[in-house]
Amino acid sequence: MLQPGGTSGGWRGMNGTQRRLALAFAAGFIVILAAIMVANAESMLSDLAADDVHLRPDLVWSWEWSSMIAWLTVYPLLWVGVARIRPPRVSWGQVAIAAVIGCLVASAWHIGLMVVLRKAYYALADGGPYRFFGIVPHRILYEFRKDIATYLQFVALAAIAQWMIARAGTADEALVRTIAVSDGAVTHRVPIDEIESVSSAANYVEIAWAHRTLLHRATLASVEEELGEAFARIHRGRLVRRDAVRRIETDKSGDFTVTLASGAALRGSRRYRERL
Repeated sequence: MLQPGGTSGGWRGMNGTQRRLALAFAAGFIVILAAIMVANAESMLSDLAADDVHLRPDLVWSWEWSSMIAWLTVYPLLWVGVARIRPPRVSWGQVAIAAVIGCLVASAWHIGLMVVLRKAYYALADGGPYRFFGIVPHRILYEFRKDIATYLQFVALAAIAQWMIARAGTADEALVRTIAVSDGAVTHRVPIDEIESVSSAANYVEIAWAHRTLLHRATLASVEEELGEAFARIHRGRLVRRDAVRRIETDKSGDFTVTLASGAALRGSRRYRERL
């Protein structure tokens, strides 16, 4: 039975296209965060200068990079949460509850770690004591309102990225056809373009794959039908993959020998010569 190729489950379960797309999303995410950090810091410095407030630029910058680092530590958990808590695996009601709880936890972690980092930097840079409260009224509520927007953006970004990565995997899998081969107690999913030849052996067929031979209980005719036009019959009991053929040497009798990519030499009957 033909099946789509591909893998699933985590980084190791991704195919090459999915890995590249995931790395591109990660790099883009970091670049966007860095751009936001620079824009916010420069904007804050301009606003302070316009209000004739003199504050060391490095302290202003510490407000932004501490927030970015805090969010970066949260994002892997958001990514995993989006992957696991989503319809149809769970209901939309459960998704909404999880989103609310996740927002509260993410904001609390972001604010807490951000404050710890700022206090540590102020102490190391001799910037005096860092004051979180007293500058903005209702500071926790103020930060939480900002965090809600950031949280929703990050969750949406994770959902879109995961959807695109999954689609990339489906697209690649559609291009890689496999055949399920039962070899004793083990079933292999063998990519068709890695099979060199198939030979009949009584009630079985021998499938030459990756320098090994699998014994599969099937008829040569049924396997030939599954493999399709990529394979040609060169003998009553033998098929070869057309792309694996490297040389054809014809005898005076009309019979011939084909040499495959692996170096294997297989005999063919003149009856099937034109099929190659």
